[in-house]
Amino acid sequence: MAEAMTQLRFNGHSMVGPLERVLVCSPRTAGWNHPERVARWRDLGFYHEPDFAQAQAQHDALCHELEAAGAEVIELAPTNDLSLDAVYTHDASLPTDYGLIVMRPGKANRVPEGQHHNSFCKGLAIRTLGTIIFPGTTEAGDILWLDSQTLLVGHGYRTNAAGIEQMRDLLAHKGVQVLSAPLPYGPGPSACLHLMSLISLLDEHTALVDLPWLAVETVELLKARGFQFIEIDSSERDTLACNVLALGNKRLLALEENRKTNHRLRHAGFEVRTFPGSELCINGSGGPTCLTRPLLRG
Repeated sequence: MAEAMTQLRFNGHSMVGPLERVLVCSPRTAGWNHPERVARWRDLGFYHEPDFAQAQAQHDALCHELEAAGAEVIELAPTNDLSLDAVYTHDASLPTDYGLIVMRPGKANRVPEGQHHNSFCKGLAIRTLGTIIFPGTTEAGDILWLDSQTLLVGHGYRTNAAGIEQMRDLLAHKGVQVLSAPLPYGPGPSACLHLMSLISLLDEHTALVDLPWLAVETVELLKARGFQFIEIDSSERDTLACNVLALGNKRLLALEENRKTNHRLRHAGFEVRTFPGSELCINGSGGPTCLTRPLLRG
């Protein structure tokens, strides 16, 4: 089945294989140049009013790095019900080898994104495996593939117990085990704290972590599965140092602002590509993984 899906140019079940096809949503598509959408920046948790031109330039730099790494970059189609948060394309859908799982984000303004992803991906010949429905909430920023048959889902303010149970029901008949990982209170319910805010998988055996913020049971689970840890520099926590996108073959994409953490990654043997993210990423609390929805990995 997985081989057939790959022939259709989509798959899932890996976060570290060579990135071949990826969906993005630029600030232009998300309406960062529309005054009525920008006016909501405080309500959405941005640190300051977004600068469209700078954010778009930074997104262009992101796409350049993705293409230089060999990925086909696909731009999401615009629609009137997107908010500024739509640039963080990762969260609204989860591709699997069997089709797309449509998320129901825990942040209310993002709920329409799931169905928009679904409609758009149908045009790419990506079938739908299932949809998370009320009272469940799920955001893909809380979801990690530990291996092809094990999904780790963070239980926090964006992904709830009902959503995790629906994920189990959808994937059980595919032989996928869904495990729950508790998330800390952190900055509180209004902040964006995902499981992937605290862990980025770099390859099959290495994870970049914000260790003090991880639950003990999550640390023990990862260690029991043979993962080695690289810790971020704690001074770069607020600039999203833990948010790093694996491009495959020991290649990573990170924010250029996190020089200390990027140095640690290079010292560990990874090739680290960077782009500036002050306006696009740090302002809205979404890093390289958040900006990308991988659709196909080799």
